[in-house]
Amino acid sequence: MTTLSPTSAASAQTAQTSAAETSRNKLDADYQSFLKLLIAQVSNQDPLEPMDSTAFVSQLAQLTQVEQSITTNETLSKIETRLSEAGSRSDVMLLGREVLVPSDQLSLRDGKAAFSYSLSEGASRVSARILTSDGTLVRKIDDLPVTSDARHQVVWDGRDPDGLPVPDGSFRVEIAATDADDEAMSHVTFASGQVERLAFRDGWPMLALDTGAEVSPDSVISIE
Repeated sequence: MTTLSPTSAASAQTAQTSAAETSRNKLDADYQSFLKLLIAQVSNQDPLEPMDSTAFVSQLAQLTQVEQSITTNETLSKIETRLSEAGSRSDVMLLGREVLVPSDQLSLRDGKAAFSYSLSEGASRVSARILTSDGTLVRKIDDLPVTSDARHQVVWDGRDPDGLPVPDGSFRVEIAATDADDEAMSHVTFASGQVERLAFRDGWPMLALDTGAEVSPDSVISIE
């Protein structure tokens, strides 16, 4: 059963609202102080020598500009929150779907699992190690494609080195790519997973997959 965690939009909006309220409360306090000072000055001015209102007009103009800035920020915050909520609603549509993402976590289902990788440049040797969550080696696959012109897909038949079937579950794959000097080369690993729930980390939506991986919706390469 898929579950949806509380939206980050709510927490982000709360933080933004709190900041806006703090700024507006300070502005209101400044207005009150300004009005009290103005009333005191007018009440105690010398009728024969009226005070110069230039300073008050300048201060009032500054307070008005601050109020306009706060209002603008509040409007932008509301727009940002609505865009975030719209994005979250779109991410919800991925629940239960199979997505391909950059990840080294893969799921063995019905005795079959697949992953892929891409190389930054041509390699001399490429192999893959499939491990359990505690790091136990389950299978090693040698002599994988070494070119950098495509993303290479690898299918694991779900069997260990002795040909015995491995129980379904979540595993981790390690790609080892080396050049002619046996130096490690950079690569990116990809795996598919079913989206089980939408979570939020530090205000950002994250897709939790059945493989155990947690990825950003922006990293999704394809949807099956």
